[in-house]
Amino acid sequence: QVQLVESGGGLVQAGGSLRLSCAASGSISSINAMGWYRQAPGKQRDLVAKITRGGRTNYADSVKGRFTVSRDNAKNTVDLQMNSLKPDDTAVYYCNADGVLTTKSFTRSDYWGQGTQVTVSS
Repeated sequence: QVQLVESGGGLVQAGGSLRLSCAASGSISSINAMGWYRQAPGKQRDLVAKITRGGRTNYADSVKGRFTVSRDNAKNTVDLQMNSLKPDDTAVYYCNADGVLTTKSFTRSDYWGQGTQVTVSS
């Protein structure tokens, strides 16, 4: 069983910074991509940032230039550095591991963390 554990959410004033971290554990052989999604109340869950095993990144337009996603393939961790935060960034942030292959499976699966709240006050 693969588990994703997130940390680093909290309350911050507009213009401030937060760093989210996510660690994947279990009998993991490889992970295609890791990233972060967010869901605000009453809205759908949307991609924030994603990084492939090879280091290629993809960002939502709303966070480009402010957020940076990074990954440690050896440790199966992904971080999201969030700078110049805005009230519109307030949401529950979810870690995602896409295309996870374990030592106990022959197919790849996707996994989600439990979510961590980020609140940006104006």
